[in-house]
Amino acid sequence: MYLEIAMFAYFVALFLTIRDIRIFKRTGYLSYRKGALKGLAASSLILLGAISIEAKPDLGLLIVLFGLMVNRKGVREPVFTNAGTLDRFLGKTDYVKSKTLKRRN
Repeated sequence: MYLEIAMFAYFVALFLTIRDIRIFKRTGYLSYRKGALKGLAASSLILLGAISIEAKPDLGLLIVLFGLMVNRKGVREPVFTNAGTLDRFLGKTDYVKSKTLKRRN
């Protein structure tokens, strides 16, 4: 059961990372790039925890929990105006990427 919990956490972190990459490519907001990089680090840490569950389940789940804490994204720019639930879930945005990267003020 521990391994299933860890793998579910891994796939959720990976999905959110891919979603952040897609939003960053469409909008160019640096907060989504930062979130994608944090997601890559977190998913690597979660995978390490999932691998270590075989040896020590408690320590492995602790590493998975720490990886989920690393995956916190923070405040983001609003990128969805008219998008439905499925579009928000998949990361479709209404904005088009500009020539320069945008920083949040």
